[in-house]
Amino acid sequence: MAARILAVANQKGGVGKTTTTINLAASLDLADRRVLLVDVDPQGNLTSGVGQKGKAGAAGTIYQALTSPDPTRDAHPFLVPTGVDGMVLIPADRNLTGAEIELVTLAAREERLRTLVESVRADFDYIFIDCPPSLGLLTLNALVAADAVLIPLHCEYFALEGLADLVGTMRRVRAALNPALDIEGVLLTMFDERTNLGQQVASDVRGFFKEKVFRTVIPRNVRLGEAPSHGMPVILYDVKSRGAEAYLALAREVLERSTATAA
Repeated sequence: MAARILAVANQKGGVGKTTTTINLAASLDLADRRVLLVDVDPQGNLTSGVGQKGKAGAAGTIYQALTSPDPTRDAHPFLVPTGVDGMVLIPADRNLTGAEIELVTLAAREERLRTLVESVRADFDYIFIDCPPSLGLLTLNALVAADAVLIPLHCEYFALEGLADLVGTMRRVRAALNPALDIEGVLLTMFDERTNLGQQVASDVRGFFKEKVFRTVIPRNVRLGEAPSHGMPVILYDVKSRGAEAYLALAREVLERSTATAA
């Protein structure tokens, strides 16, 4: 079985993209799935969040992989192990900031990430691409490479603003470059059930996206914020925390959905 490739995207910052990428991946790893993380955010939070800041594969980071004169057709020399067995990373560093500009003049600029990850697709069950909070060339590469997009959505007043842009971009990508691109699911994050606003946003999102919204919601949880500073997923940092329990539940739901899709 080839890996399912998921881009974790929302051009709004601070919605829990990286937290979701790390913790959903680690929870799937716990269910004996082989997982590859790909960091295409110049901030490199995914890389530092799994304790690999400053690390690079034998051939470099995602920056070298994406900006080589010819498209990179083998991702193996860019892979870096993480502290979690069965979970591997293609890291990012600050150089990636310049990639948006450098990609403009390169051949097949929108398809470079797809070419890269296809070369290791058979080695994994899931490949997660953590996108930057923008709709530039790096996010476009992720959307072209992915089978589906997982959209974390912060339960706040402006949550649905900007989503129209992402959905519009997905529509254009479908039309021109990746006809099979789908929405994997919308994930409500930083949910506070004590507030009317949280309830209202959840209800609006479910009304708009219907069954695409995951049943699992990710609560506001201090442990989720602390874990990345220790370079580990929350299930290793504090498995009994509400945050860890939520991501384990989300992993079960993702596996259920993929079983249903396969059937």
